[in-house]
Amino acid sequence: MIVMAKSDIGKMRQENQDCYRVREISSDTALAVVCDGMGGTHGGGIASEVAINAIFEKIFISYRPEMEPKSIKNLLTSAISTANTIVFNKGREEPENRGMGTTCVLALTRGNDVFMASVGDSRGYHISDSGIEQVTKDHTYIAMLKEKGLPTEYGLSSMKNVITRAVGVEETVEPDYFEFTAKKGDVIFLCTDGLTNHVSDEIILEATYLKPPEEALTKLINTANSNGGKDNITAAIIAL
Repeated sequence: MIVMAKSDIGKMRQENQDCYRVREISSDTALAVVCDGMGGTHGGGIASEVAINAIFEKIFISYRPEMEPKSIKNLLTSAISTANTIVFNKGREEPENRGMGTTCVLALTRGNDVFMASVGDSRGYHISDSGIEQVTKDHTYIAMLKEKGLPTEYGLSSMKNVITRAVGVEETVEPDYFEFTAKKGDVIFLCTDGLTNHVSDEIILEATYLKPPEEALTKLINTANSNGGKDNITAAIIAL
């Protein structure tokens, strides 16, 4: 098993407001968390850093190898809820950062079992010899239109990139949760929209499944920058 991540400021931003933390907890267990901050001049960077530290530390300290899946679900979702409260309260205490928030996607792998949670439009993928599957759902205005069967051209304006759910913006947040079984050789891939807005699923599949993790991350970030690099770019890999 290999777990690693990489982040880049991109070509248009003055500050990298993405954050990531990854760690191999044991020989068969790994944790990866990716956040993409938003709000205010520096509020997004504050939100993503505060959230990722709260989430990572709660999971890392509380996780036990003997945990049942139900307990892992509770741990992951409660970690995000805790981070939401901390970021929300910090925004209320600092008027210049009121309304700041962050997306979040995280994955805990134990053997071949994968546990994933997300809020916002940072994505989690399962990559295997069967192809690439986006596990998470985007919490965006466009995704909401698609889910309701409405024409998406209504959202192709200033609403295109609007996030409908984020950590820290409201007093409470409901994370999505997923669990599934992978197999040896599969890849769990997490990333911010700074990557997916510029890189197709086909390129992600080719890079992550055919190249070593470090080389794959470098290729994907370079590709995102070559295609515009309009946002911060962050990606994490857990190679099983």
